[in-house]
Amino acid sequence: MNEAASHQSQSSHEITAAEPATGQAREKTSRRRGGKTVLVAFKVEQELARVLDQLPNKSDFIRRAIIAQLNMACPLCEGTGVLPRGLHDHYAAHLREIAQRNCERCGRSEPLPTSPAEIPAEERPRLEQFFFGGPFYCHNCYDTAPACDDCGWHIAPEQALQHQHEHKR
Repeated sequence: MNEAASHQSQSSHEITAAEPATGQAREKTSRRRGGKTVLVAFKVEQELARVLDQLPNKSDFIRRAIIAQLNMACPLCEGTGVLPRGLHDHYAAHLREIAQRNCERCGRSEPLPTSPAEIPAEERPRLEQFFFGGPFYCHNCYDTAPACDDCGWHIAPEQALQHQHEHKR
């Protein structure tokens, strides 16, 4: 692998603040750090900026606020990332037992990954559909279900009408 290809495979694209002259967002490539690959910038009122500047970790606070607002916080730790040892030990055993999901079309049971890092690239679209609120299908049913023209999710024909109603809400 040449040096340029090697650098690109280890890099990520970040969107940074807008260029003052054009107002257009500029993109830059930087080395990956700690799994976070995209820098997002947005404008806030002066007073809110002062409050955020007083926080010990502004990025962590904003990340947690967004997750909480989108209702994606972990129901066990409520987004803190930490559980008391007794609760951890109690729930860890249960999570191992229920780490399966039945296909919504054929009923076949499949294991659920515990981390996005565990997902092979070829499985990512199927599992991300479920992670983002879509139906869970096994490999075979996902491959045979047509993709929705509006959102791209694979939807079984018998569920298409209900899915289209959800788009209209």
